[in-house]
Order: sequence, then structure tokens, then C-alpha cells
Amino acid sequence: MKRFAQLFTELDQTTKTLDKIKALVSYFEKAAPQDRIWTMAILSHRRPRRTVSATLLREWAAERAGLPAWLFDESYSVVGDLAETISLVLPAPEEQSDETLTYWINFIKSLEPLDIAAKKEKIVWAWQRLDVVDRFVFNKLITGSFRVGVSQSLMVKALAKYAHVKENVVAHRLMGNWLPETSTFEDLVLAEDTQDISRPYPFYLAYALDDTAEALGDPADWQAERKWDGIRGQIIVRQRELFVWSRGEELVTDKYPEYAAFIDLLPDGTVLDGEILPFKNGMPLSFNQLQTRIGRKTITPKILNEVPVAFVTYDVLEWEGKDIREWPLTERRALLETLASKNHPVFQLSPVVAFETWEDLRRERMRSREFLSEGIMLKRKNSVYRDGRRRGDWWKWKIDPFTVDAVMIYAMNGHGRRANLFTDYTFAVWQGDQLVPFTKAYSGLTDEEIREVDRWVKANTLERFGPVRSVKAELVFEIAFEGIAKSSRHKSGIALRFPRIYRWRKDKGAREANTLDDLLLLLEG
Repeated sequence: MKRFAQLFTELDQTTKTLDKIKALVSYFEKAAPQDRIWTMAILSHRRPRRTVSATLLREWAAERAGLPAWLFDESYSVVGDLAETISLVLPAPEEQSDETLTYWINFIKSLEPLDIAAKKEKIVWAWQRLDVVDRFVFNKLITGSFRVGVSQSLMVKALAKYAHVKENVVAHRLMGNWLPETSTFEDLVLAEDTQDISRPYPFYLAYALDDTAEALGDPADWQAERKWDGIRGQIIVRQRELFVWSRGEELVTDKYPEYAAFIDLLPDGTVLDGEILPFKNGMPLSFNQLQTRIGRKTITPKILNEVPVAFVTYDVLEWEGKDIREWPLTERRALLETLASKNHPVFQLSPVVAFETWEDLRRERMRSREFLSEGIMLKRKNSVYRDGRRRGDWWKWKIDPFTVDAVMIYAMNGHGRRANLFTDYTFAVWQGDQLVPFTKAYSGLTDEEIREVDRWVKANTLERFGPVRSVKAELVFEIAFEGIAKSSRHKSGIALRFPRIYRWRKDKGAREANTLDDLLLLLEG
């Protein structure tokens, strides 16, 4: 555990990629084999389930530290992190622990069937054996809040360097339905072949096109498609079984029963890349309608009729059981068009957008909302299918977001390092003489602007509601968002997709903010 806690500290204290890779490689060189696999699991979001509630941990920690509940809560509000607060207020350990990370993971899992009294006894025993840093990491794991600045791709780089295996090979081996309890480092990272017929490929992700399209060179070298607003996924048919994976590495086969048709539509050993998209009468539906299916345990006939889904396909990654990601895009596209020629409603081919000049494509991009699309995808015709987010061959050229000017009416403290700053805001627009709240946003401002807003909130608070403060209706911000939909759950009657702060409109007064009617016009348009 001490070695893992040290790794956490090293990763948390640097923003430099090379330093993080160095720390990970050093850890993999020294860690016990099962600790390696659990570290890989934790960093790829395969953490142990929470077995003790945060409320109980707060109660036990306050009691152990001899603090009244109100003082513990005040400490928590200052620190901003429950795991860290507990590790700081507890008395020094009475013993020393040299158990492994795997030991403590199994310890956490063993708590699940116990009653509250038994859980308390074991947790207090653990706290007595762990020093401040180890205790902090233990608390992070047990609360399910473990976060550290390491992406999947960064971990892949470190594993590839340590194991002397190509990055794209490691990335592929880490995909799929593996579990740290039943996997070994050798089988997962070093094995040549896999018996997991459900394993997907790493997704190739595009960077946003910040430069002009002309900077990409000759338009004839590029293929353009619509950027669809759904859930990125892969369809896998192997050994006459179907597997549907989302980009978040979630196996979602049961959530989309329509896709059972692919067992007959695709030959064995085929993997498709595309978009899970609500689709009806030959046209995509809004992402808001897809959300009515997400998270449902049971997909009823009514839902299947109201929000049917198709798989809008734009690439083929495996054919006849062979990995064909090294084929150029033009060859993969030709094969894909042949596969999609069976004309089944669930198997939709993402159309190529025809253009000769960048100006032609710019005009097509402006039409994106007619197709319920987010913009244009640009792919170099001779590109291979890579893994992760890479620059050069795939770009997303999104349309400009919707924007409205809104008044900030509530502010709330942030989390972690921003726990002492007001960073989460609620915004409103006018309906007659009343301000109607319609969205929340917490990203888009610079650090200096956040500090300036924080000072203003503290000086202009009207009322307090726990961690929330109502403020004078004076500050105006331009809010950007990708889409708008009706919502019965919000007082305004609308919900925004991906709201964020675009800029602080210091040049505007509150009365110059937009109205609810302005938003409803966007909804109708």
C-alpha cells in the first residue's frame, strides 16, 4: 500500500506527462504482480464497489477524532474532500502497516456482507494501522472517489514502455470485460492471443479543428461525414455471438435489443465502429430522446416503438476474424459499403458528404443542424485506424454552439482544490419581470476570473441555503450549449446539452440578458 500511496502522490504532484510515465514505470518494476493488475484496474475505472456509506465514515471519523459533528463538517467544507478530511483529523496510527494494495482491496470488498457494527470495527482498525498518506488513499478507495490525473492512454504508454510491447497492442489488450480478480498481468499485457471473443478495439478519437480547413491541404485527400450526436460504439459478431460496446467500455448489448439483427447481417469475425443513434423514419432523432432509454433496466415495447435505435456505421475494424485497422480508410470504406448494402433499418451507413472545395464543405457544415448533426468529421483517405486521440488524420469540425446571455443568481462551492471558491453557478433568463433559472455551469472561466467572481459572491450574498448562496442579480455571462430540448423536470421547461460559460459579459447589465422566449424560439427552430 505504501508503494501505491507513493505513486499516487507522485502522480498528483506533477502535470508533466513524462514524469507521470516515469513514476508509473518505476512502480510497475517494483510492485507485486497482483498489485500491478489492481493498479491497472483502478486507473482504468475498475474500482472496487463502495461498501460503506460516506455518512457512516463521517460519523465514525468524527467520533474517533473526538470532534462534534458540526466541527467535522466545517473542516470538511474547508478541505473540500471527505477522504482527505478524515485522514487529517484522525489521531496518529497506533501500529504500522506493511500490507499490499491487494490486501486492502480485498479488505474493502470483505466489508460488504457485514452489519454496521462489524464494518465500524474493521474500519477503525484499518485507520489505526495506516499513516496519513496511506489512510488518505485507503479512504479514497473505500468512498469510491479515487481520482488521479492519469488517462487510459498515459497508462498504456507506461505499460508499453515497461513491458516492451507496442502501445496499440497494449491498448487493445486492456479493452473489454477483464476483471482484476480473475486476470493476471502476464495474461493481460504479455499474452500473444486472447480467448475473449467479446473484446473490442480501442476507439480512434479526433481532435477539434481549431485552424482553418484550408490548412489541411488538398480537399481531394479528405473524406467528410456528418458528426453524429449519439453514443460512440462498436458492434462485434464473433462465433455467432453479438456484443455491443460503448466508448466508455460498457457492454450494452442488452440495452439495444434491435441490434440482435446484426447476427444475421454480419459474417462471423466482424467488428464495426459507429454511433448508437435514435433513428426513425429514415432520420436521426435528438440525443434527448435517446436519453429516455439510457439507464432503464427494462426496455418496454412502448420505448422500442417511440425511440428505436440504429447503428450509424462509419468504419470496419475486423473482417473474417482479422484486424484490418492498418488498411487505408478508402479500402475499409469500400468494404463497409458492401456490408451495409443489405438495406436493413438497424444498419445505417454514415453518408459521405460530397465536396470539391473547402468553401463547399464550409457551406455543408452550416447545414449540420438540419441533419441533427454536430458538424463535420474529416478523415484523411489514406489513414489507418489508430487508437486514442491522435493528431493529423482525423478531425472534428463542429458547428458553432448556441449562445445566450444569462444572469447568475446562485453560487456554490467547488470541490477538491476549489472547495474554498465559489465555482458552480446557476443562471437565469427573464420571463417578464421575473428571472427564471434554466441551467447550471461550472466551466469556462479562467482561474483569475473564478477568483474575481468568488470575491464578488462573498460581497454580494443575499441568502444562504447550506452550501448555496443566492446573490444579487447583476453579473451577466454568455452561456454556450450544443442543444436544447423540452424538459418537464425544470421550472423553465427546457434543458440544455453541454452548457458552459463562454465569456463574462462585463459590458452588459442584467436587464440586457436574454428571455425565456428567446430560448423557446431556439427550441422551435
